[in-house]
Amino acid sequence: MMRCKSNLVGAAALLLAVFLSACETHAADETNSVKIFAASPRYKIAVCDWMILKRQKLGAFQLANDIGADGVEVDMGSLGQRETFASSLTNTANCQQFLAKARELNLGISSIAMSGFYAQSFAERTNVLRLVQDCVDTMKAMDVKIAFLPLGVNSDLLKHPELRPQVVERLKLVGALAEKAGVIIGVETELDASEQIKLLDEVGSPAIKIYYNLASAIRHQRDYVKELRQLGKDRVCQIHCSNTDGFWMQNDPQVNAPNLKSALDEMNWSGWLVIERSRDTNDVHNVKKNYAANAAYLKSIFQKP
Repeated sequence: MMRCKSNLVGAAALLLAVFLSACETHAADETNSVKIFAASPRYKIAVCDWMILKRQKLGAFQLANDIGADGVEVDMGSLGQRETFASSLTNTANCQQFLAKARELNLGISSIAMSGFYAQSFAERTNVLRLVQDCVDTMKAMDVKIAFLPLGVNSDLLKHPELRPQVVERLKLVGALAEKAGVIIGVETELDASEQIKLLDEVGSPAIKIYYNLASAIRHQRDYVKELRQLGKDRVCQIHCSNTDGFWMQNDPQVNAPNLKSALDEMNWSGWLVIERSRDTNDVHNVKKNYAANAAYLKSIFQKP
């Protein structure tokens, strides 16, 4: 009888030890899992592939990694008078290759850009819906939620207010496409914050938001911190967080990154800050040096512990 009790006690002790060991392993797994998800910063830093001279090139990811960025804004390709963008990403195999490279380097794709509209007229081209649909299809293929749509020179509503009805009508149609696909089209304009809010209200689509550009506000001598607060977090989908060329951001008297971060913190905004320019004009062609300096500076402000 005593031997039986002894065996039972021993077996119970063994089972308890196994259980505790399993609990410790599970707890370690839980801790590791938390660490993985906590590693994603509130603000991520990206570079534009066309500005680092790697438009729609696989090498944009390696260069972005060397620069120290968290991701890449991938362009749809040049446009000109073509029927659609000169894009290699309409090919599924190419999309998969881009995605594989991004995963390999642990980089994100912040957005898909339609930079061709910098020079082409969004208000006047006859096939705008085809162009935006091609972009939306690319976004879905690459699982990207935000597109960049600049109104550019020819549809600048400050210089061409007469085009506003056409722009609004087209944005309504574009918004419907984006809503159906579950994506956001971020519109970059030269308008001040009050007029941008009016534009969004006229369009009336939750899929059309503002892609804010610091350089535009600085160029028009507007307070970008005040404007971002006025716009609020729900109207701003992404930010081109750089000035025109001249200085690195850390040396630019027109840029106050700590104040910008304070404003975005107060707004409870989070997302991608995309470096477009802010190159040192004394060494403007040194892509890696210029963008690495800006990425390091923004990370020191926006990703500090």
